[in-house]
Amino acid sequence: MGKLAFVFSGQGDQYPGMGREAAEKYSAAAGVYEMCDRLRPGTSAQCFGGREEELRETKNTQPCLFATELALAAVLEERGVHPAMAAGFSLGEVAAAAFCGVMDWETGFSLVCRRGELMQREAERFETAMAAVLKLPAQEVERLCGQFSQLYPVNYNCPGQTTVSGLAERMPDFFAAVKAAGGKAVPLAVKGAFHSPFMKEAAKDFAAVLAKAELRPGSIPLYGNLTARPYQEEPAELLARQICSPVRWEESIRNMIAEGADTFVEIGPGRSLTGMIRRIDSGVTAKTAMEYLAEVEGC
Repeated sequence: MGKLAFVFSGQGDQYPGMGREAAEKYSAAAGVYEMCDRLRPGTSAQCFGGREEELRETKNTQPCLFATELALAAVLEERGVHPAMAAGFSLGEVAAAAFCGVMDWETGFSLVCRRGELMQREAERFETAMAAVLKLPAQEVERLCGQFSQLYPVNYNCPGQTTVSGLAERMPDFFAAVKAAGGKAVPLAVKGAFHSPFMKEAAKDFAAVLAKAELRPGSIPLYGNLTARPYQEEPAELLARQICSPVRWEESIRNMIAEGADTFVEIGPGRSLTGMIRRIDSGVTAKTAMEYLAEVEGC
């Protein structure tokens, strides 16, 4: 019998009203939002009723997504759903680390609030952008990026999908080069060149924050963005360096499958990871948290 894996989503899946249904229906979800509101007043209000533009601000996106993800994970856990392993995409790795016991949930939320502030600070220093490149292999995207200064392949999502970060002024010419190569570039609804050298100062300052946090070995194997392997090094180093390093998502999922994972539950408000996983391996099952919860409850 295969193993169950939780995968926690990253920025881009947020939307106004996310988490409201879960909080209204499940006390476990409501309790997570109450915890977050104590530490950062207004978090649940932003999730349930914030404007789209407000939620796109990194300093808001990250704590709101963290809250929503842990709320969904808490509901599943309360109903006896326990994963054999976990991973998180970008900020989702912090939520995954909290769920896996690397830090307590309050510490995780405080950390992600600071992470969002630091990354937004760096995003505001430069005119940068991100785009998903479709229909081209990762090696071709790397080759095209090499033709432009300060453009970097940063998220290796799945076959035929690689995300690029860099200077906004380089993007129009890069998009033209992608089209000429037979691909398609799609701008992402994020503000900043995440997981690139533009985030080095944020990573450095977040490392100092992590040094003061109480971190410990987790109780569930957690696959890191930096290594695509279960945590073995210091959690603080992995969580800090991933801010300015590529997300090795496809490799992470393939490694989890090699370790027996055949069912993936996306912990988050959207379904972007579900789509990626199905493209990585059509033989595994991938569902959103609410879809999986409906099955558990027999709905």
